Amino acid sequence: MTLGTQHIIQKVKRHKRKLVALVVLFLLWLFCLPSELFKDPTSTVVESREGIMLGARIAEDSQWRFPEMDSVPSRFEQCILHFEDEYFYSHPGFNPVSMGKALWQNLTTDKRRGGSTLTQQVIRLSRKNKKRTYFEKGIEIVMATRLEAGFSKEEILSLYASHAPFGGNVVGLETASWRYFGLPSSELSWGQSAALAILPNAPSLIFPGKNEAILKQKRDSLLKKLLDKGIIDETTYELALAEALPGKPYPLPDIAFHLTERLKKEYPGERKVSTISYELQNKLNRIVSRHHFELKQNGIHNMAVLVLDVDTREVLGYVGNAPTTSENNKYVDIINKSRSTGSVLKPFLFASMLNSGELLPNTLVADVPTVINGYNPENFDGEFNGAVPASVALSRSLNIPAVRMLRSYGLERFHKRLKELDFKGIDKPSSQYGLSLILGGAESSLWEVTNAYAGMAATLNYFNRTSSEYNQNSLRSPLMVNGKNPTPNKREQDPIVFDAGAIFKTLDALQQVNRPAGEENWSFFSNSQPIAWKTGTSFGFKDAWAVGVTPKYAIGVWVGNADGEGRPGLTGIQAAAPALFSVLDVLPKSRWFDIPYDELTEAELCATSGHLAGVHCDDIVTEFIPVKGIRTTPCTYHQRVFLDASETFQVNSSCYSLAEMKQQQRFVLPPTIEYYYSKKHPEYVPLPPFRNDCLRDGEQLMEFIYPKPNEAILLAKDFDENINDIIFKVAHRNEDSKLYWYLDESFIGVTEIFHEIAVQPVPGEYMLTVVDQEGNQLKQRLVITKPTT
Repeated sequence: MTLGTQHIIQKVKRHKRKLVALVVLFLLWLFCLPSELFKDPTSTVVESREGIMLGARIAEDSQWRFPEMDSVPSRFEQCILHFEDEYFYSHPGFNPVSMGKALWQNLTTDKRRGGSTLTQQVIRLSRKNKKRTYFEKGIEIVMATRLEAGFSKEEILSLYASHAPFGGNVVGLETASWRYFGLPSSELSWGQSAALAILPNAPSLIFPGKNEAILKQKRDSLLKKLLDKGIIDETTYELALAEALPGKPYPLPDIAFHLTERLKKEYPGERKVSTISYELQNKLNRIVSRHHFELKQNGIHNMAVLVLDVDTREVLGYVGNAPTTSENNKYVDIINKSRSTGSVLKPFLFASMLNSGELLPNTLVADVPTVINGYNPENFDGEFNGAVPASVALSRSLNIPAVRMLRSYGLERFHKRLKELDFKGIDKPSSQYGLSLILGGAESSLWEVTNAYAGMAATLNYFNRTSSEYNQNSLRSPLMVNGKNPTPNKREQDPIVFDAGAIFKTLDALQQVNRPAGEENWSFFSNSQPIAWKTGTSFGFKDAWAVGVTPKYAIGVWVGNADGEGRPGLTGIQAAAPALFSVLDVLPKSRWFDIPYDELTEAELCATSGHLAGVHCDDIVTEFIPVKGIRTTPCTYHQRVFLDASETFQVNSSCYSLAEMKQQQRFVLPPTIEYYYSKKHPEYVPLPPFRNDCLRDGEQLMEFIYPKPNEAILLAKDFDENINDIIFKVAHRNEDSKLYWYLDESFIGVTEIFHEIAVQPVPGEYMLTVVDQEGNQLKQRLVITKPTT
């Protein structure tokens, strides 16, 4: 091998080593940045749908550090560039001229000057401000050039503005803007922007009462520079000089405290634009504050309000609790807590029976003393109406008709309907709730209840908009975060739970405002815009509900004490309904629901009984009813009767001439129902008795009110451990009748007019016999037991 060849080989090797070194250096440079520059925890920030801050929660490291900004406001950008890095948009990540000047000053004077660009400062912030040495400065330069190669200038500026320190535990421009001036960074003035641009370079200047002169001098110098550069004019400059310096930090907005807490748990450390309407939320806060001031006079300390958009199911307003004290559990979010439902489930039973064709809106339902397997429901006013139209029973929230309707419809069947309506809080078997399910025996949250009402309204709206189709997502869960796409609508031909006709008739019944008799304050609500609404009160006056829907909004109100303490007057009517209508008054007005004619059919109805018209009904009206309503039975209450000429007695061919008989169509109720109905309806005319010489076929003169057939009777004790009397009760068609009572063969008494008798037998089996003065008998076998210890 010649010397020339060896020289060439050595030269090639040297070039190869250099190339390898360059490749290694390039790779080191290429991968010198971590995959994520900043891993610090961030604060949770919640904004309204308009982008206005509702609230924020501090980061896990106790720093107020908002999530990274998308862009930097132009005023702050001009201020920070002219203060820190005037050649930001022209250098490759470092500025050799500035670095040279800084090095010369640091070597020749006692003053220290930094020559770092904003890009280098971003690198230093990401490396947690490592000790300032020339070696570290070299690393910063290398990483800064890599940052410039991988990020745009705008992105680098946003990184700086998001992570720069602004004094104390305030990190980032947006955080500083809210903490020091109480407004978003996009609204900062020139004077405010200049003051904040100073702080990252010297965060200690922010402490109130200290260094204000230095801070002012630096700010004013920066403003003068902006004036000289033509960035601002003379007027702006003068106004900026007069602006106050940042001082004691402002508290951050907390307009939706409980919603912010809820979103912090679901989206920790994120900035979320909620569905909340900023204006409505503020109005709700004022409404709750006003009503809470009145309620707390009665020892009622907690309250919650939820407003939903019916069709989108967006949460428009969210007040999780009243502005009460810590001792009264003000931090508890009532909206998602399960409470006794009171009567707010009754409309779903009404709709269920309409939907299945087992009830018409105005069908008479019994309202008489009722005992079912030892369960004895009572109306709120303690009275009995005999019989009431089902829609009236719903609008007046009568308990006894609701229990009897539930027994007729089926407990397990209704429990299944509630699960279909997404009542997750009702999570026990139906047998554990029993018939009290319809009166508050179950628990659910304001979130679930309001959403279920909204679901009915949304189903009806969608049906009317699409000309007879249903949306599978009408019962979807509410949305709190804007931009979180709901499940796309899926059209169906069949109803999801209830058909549109049943829903319309249910909401129409709930539009009535003549709530329980004796309440005079309901006229106050009569001028409000149309709303279908329902109140509820739990046992022991512990929970008061008011829930309502319009075609556009669903409103839910709960009032009570979070610790479960009951209070007199804590009812849906007195405590929750006024707040419901206060909320309704601040919502845009809307017209009533369109009529879903395709799910209704025209039918002839008995005006008195509400049933399909029977052959003997004398007052017939034509109304639209749910299509399955034609399955219901015709009216059986109207009968054809034959009277004597004076209309004093009923007669028949066995005792009276056919030619002289008077034939009439009469509205006739069973004895027990008639006994109570006639007291409320003076227009009701009972049937006259048969004439004594007439043969009677199938006439029912008497009926046991208590006990009912096959009913076990328990000997209850009072608080003093004494056995209470058993009160037997009978209804008789003839008010002047006299009844004789026997227990087995033993005579126990006689009653006139009011047929009630108190006895205290020993446990055992008996035959109870009642005989009237004409010899008519009524018998029933009894089983009386004593309570177990």
